[in-house]
Amino acid sequence: MNKPLRRIAIFCGLLILALLLRDNWIQYVQAEDLQNHKHNRRVLIARYSQPRGNIFVDGGATAITGSVETNGTDFKYKRTYKNGEMWAPVTGYASQVYGATQLENLEDGILTGDDDRLFFNRTIDMFTGKERKGGDVITTLNSKAQKAAYEGLGDKKGAVAAIDPKTGRILALASTPSYDPSTIAGGGKKDEKAWGALDKKKNPDDPMLNRALRQTYAPGSTFKVVTAAAALENELYSGIDDKTRSPQPWRLPLSTRNLPNEGNLPCENASLRKALEVSCNTVFGKLGDDLGIDKMREQAERFGFNEEVFTPVRANASVYPDEMDRPSNAMSAIGQFDTRATPLQMAMVAAAIANDGKLMEPYMVDKLRAPNLNDIERHTPQQLSEAVSADTAHKLQEMMETVVKTGTGTNAQIPGVDVGGKTGTAQRGIANRDNPYAWFISYAKGEDGSSPVAVAVVIEGSDSTRSDIAGGKLAAPIARDVMKAVLDSEK
Repeated sequence: MNKPLRRIAIFCGLLILALLLRDNWIQYVQAEDLQNHKHNRRVLIARYSQPRGNIFVDGGATAITGSVETNGTDFKYKRTYKNGEMWAPVTGYASQVYGATQLENLEDGILTGDDDRLFFNRTIDMFTGKERKGGDVITTLNSKAQKAAYEGLGDKKGAVAAIDPKTGRILALASTPSYDPSTIAGGGKKDEKAWGALDKKKNPDDPMLNRALRQTYAPGSTFKVVTAAAALENELYSGIDDKTRSPQPWRLPLSTRNLPNEGNLPCENASLRKALEVSCNTVFGKLGDDLGIDKMREQAERFGFNEEVFTPVRANASVYPDEMDRPSNAMSAIGQFDTRATPLQMAMVAAAIANDGKLMEPYMVDKLRAPNLNDIERHTPQQLSEAVSADTAHKLQEMMETVVKTGTGTNAQIPGVDVGGKTGTAQRGIANRDNPYAWFISYAKGEDGSSPVAVAVVIEGSDSTRSDIAGGKLAAPIARDVMKAVLDSEK
């Protein structure tokens, strides 16, 4: 072979080698990225060529999602939702155009049937000629409790989280205002218009915000149960009916102003029980100062503060600040300053107390199920921490039950049921000029003395006048109805 031909042959060989390398790179290295690329329409066509698996509540008895055939599009099916606005904080949305969120996103592999654990089912369907279908997600949600939470919130802006203290199962997760995921599931003009209306720049109420998991609020006086727990755990006081060393008025440390109480309350040297019953700022502010920042933060973290929670939907971390001066720590001890909490976090506080001090990991997916109804995966309850000792938990239960029997939480009473609770009215804005947040946390005991439900309710905004915005007035009745719904469903 002469020299020019040899050069051409070598050059052609290099081109073929480069082509083979590029082809293998695309097929084996970039395959997953290309398959999941947002502009790869074939993936979307395949995704919506079959019915999507469903999300269930009530232990698998009730489907809250569905699929419907569409016309005039290359997507054969689109997602549907039952009572979409009520369940949106649980399901999220699955849209042909805008992607997926929350359970629809996190369990997408199961719902579409693409999860490797469904390989056997896909193979059987291929040989039998059956239409391929995704698996199902069985949640822990209780439809009666969810309905009570959603209808209780009504046209108010706020959220509800309810947990089974013994297991950590999330029983209700409501957020208002909400939206119907069905309106954005397709790719038509109506869906585009609905999506635009949900833009928080155009809609300041931000209906797509999951307030139960993603919004943190000053917890106000509901945080006083954490401060009481810290005082008992650190043996600052041993008995809940012993007098505390709490003058009235009490001046904030390193300050020239007193910490006020809401009204003329019997707070001077009040016992822990009485201080929680009537919600004494002076007593709990001084407790926080006596304990110090480190002990207060340690107790808050034992309840779950300063850590994100995955349900599997992520919940923002609630915060007990770690860099404060003494007056700021005293204000944090009554749920003000920079202390922030999600409704889920405050439900976890109530749940740990009701469960004799054991804090269970909250979760909302009980099991994943294949199309042939075989279980693929089942959740096992996990203990996160021992928030307080059993002895301290029992003392806190006594205190919280006094709040509901004779204190600020009487609107949460359920005839024949022992209910423990704590109200909160969290001040906000410069010089408290903005309407406060109305809070209530609670638990209810069953006939055997254990608690099947703990609840947290926050009202961020309502049509009520400022004088009527209080946790006992606005939030406690909602918590009562949610607890009653759970108790009734267990009969």
